[in-house]
Amino acid sequence: MHRNTGTCNYCCSGLSSDYSSGEVERLWIRERYFSVSCALDNLIPFCELFVIPYLFWFAFLVGIHLYTLRYDVASFKKLMRFIIFSYSAALLIYIIFPNCQELRPDVFPRDNFLTRFMGAFYRFDTNTNVCPSLHVIGSCAVLACAWNSKHFSTTGRRVAFTAAAVLISISTVFLKQHSVVDILVALPICALAYCFAYETREKTRPRPAKPKQWRDI
Repeated sequence: MHRNTGTCNYCCSGLSSDYSSGEVERLWIRERYFSVSCALDNLIPFCELFVIPYLFWFAFLVGIHLYTLRYDVASFKKLMRFIIFSYSAALLIYIIFPNCQELRPDVFPRDNFLTRFMGAFYRFDTNTNVCPSLHVIGSCAVLACAWNSKHFSTTGRRVAFTAAAVLISISTVFLKQHSVVDILVALPICALAYCFAYETREKTRPRPAKPKQWRDI
């Protein structure tokens, strides 16, 4: 019973962190946002093919949550600790340093299904509170979980998770959803979240002492 309650607490805390970071962007409209960009952004061309890894992020993140919750609860709890720490840190940055990016193209270089999809996605997704990138943070959370879970310990699976995390992260700059700065800011947050989730031991309740048997007296 105690184990199930603890798992439920992690679920609620993780969902709360995720929901809060999204609602700050949608509901708390600020009068001024700091534009985030760097010179390297101008050298990266828009490429609509990166829509595929960008959207795969949602399945990547949800999939590892559902799998570990069902088959590897210990890894699920550590994943939640990573999410709670990193998303809370991102939320704090959004509140203290409201930011935006102005990198989206006015006209796409090509006209096809993917560019039309991105045009609609731009209208749906705001360009505010982008630094640090939650796509990068979420990808690193999944990657850390996979590398520390015995269920994904084979070389092939680790390579696949690493490749997916890298493609998702760089897709954000090729789709002009984020600046390179957003990725670089997300990485140290992920490093701290990793230490919090995987390098610190969870407190466990001491086991009650077994009653002495008549043989031990």
